[in-house]
Amino acid sequence: MVILLRGADICAPERLGKQDILIEGQQITFIGDLPAEALQGLPNATVVDAQGLTATPGFIDPHVHIAGGGGEGGYANRTPEIRIGDIVSAGVTTVIGCLGTDGVTRSHADLLAKARALETEGITTYIYTGSYQVPARTLTGAVVDDLVLIDKVIGVGEVAISDRRSFQPTVEALAELVSQSHVGGLLSGKAGITHFHVGPYSTRLAPLHRLLDEYPIAPQTIYATHITRSPELLADAVDLAAKGAMVDMTASSTTTDSLKRYIDLGGDLSRLTLSSDANGSLPEFDSDGRLIGMDVAKQATLYEQVWACADLPGVDLSQAISLVTSNTADVLGLEHKGRLRVGADADILLTDDSHTIQLAFARGRESVRSGAPQIQGTFE
Repeated sequence: MVILLRGADICAPERLGKQDILIEGQQITFIGDLPAEALQGLPNATVVDAQGLTATPGFIDPHVHIAGGGGEGGYANRTPEIRIGDIVSAGVTTVIGCLGTDGVTRSHADLLAKARALETEGITTYIYTGSYQVPARTLTGAVVDDLVLIDKVIGVGEVAISDRRSFQPTVEALAELVSQSHVGGLLSGKAGITHFHVGPYSTRLAPLHRLLDEYPIAPQTIYATHITRSPELLADAVDLAAKGAMVDMTASSTTTDSLKRYIDLGGDLSRLTLSSDANGSLPEFDSDGRLIGMDVAKQATLYEQVWACADLPGVDLSQAISLVTSNTADVLGLEHKGRLRVGADADILLTDDSHTIQLAFARGRESVRSGAPQIQGTFE
């Protein structure tokens, strides 16, 4: 299928002004002003008037519990798996699935199967091997083998530190785990990152600083999430990013305040991403570690907070969009994602002035129209 998007205001995420975008199959094959005579050579093209709409890359969510999560508090607290309609409605065209606290009743086989199902339904998916636990649970028996032998595995995570739910690994054990993921990435041409869940305990990011200060660890392979739990943790994340690591904010009602503080502290925006933690549990514990409340993270929160960030004084649209597109693609090693350019996958959002998705494409296939998902799962 050939689709021409005429006259969109392109944020690629860099601002390119009003131009045309040509989609052929699953890829972008042209960006610019397409002459009328060139269009005559495409007699079967579908032409979309995109004037008045902003074109951005489809969002990449690097932290989604696609097969469900939770379990803190007992079996009835296991959260459900995600639906494709919820993903595309939030402007997301690529997700990275992960396990969390529960690496026992949740399996990597199930996670991989869910990732393949979502890709069959129309989006792009990858997964992390491992979970909160160290030593890591894997599919093949070793982290490095999972990365080399399984196409969808791009790293290990979410590995818990500074949390009561962590398995309290030593820094030496973390160095071994990070190195396994890194080597697996080298052998398979993948990012080979280690994605860290950072809890509220006072050690904060100290284990990761020690990894970079005491071991020959490549800083770009360290990727820490949930960094907005406290002002002290956010400041620590700024310091970690300054060493070359990547850090990630979980989208919530406090995201804009956290982003402002990150900027005020001199944080490097090119080392920052946003994620949803969608379908993961949001447990609330008292001071003694007893569960007193539970909620479920929603995919839609990511979309809402991206645009809230874009509306912040001093933050331009390119910076906000980069947090869920180019920055994320860079840390995950996804060269064909996160940017509107020739040769990239045709993951495109067209939004109006109210930030409603008027039209979206995932690998060239229409995924949203007038705010409504055009892709549904088998049982939706």
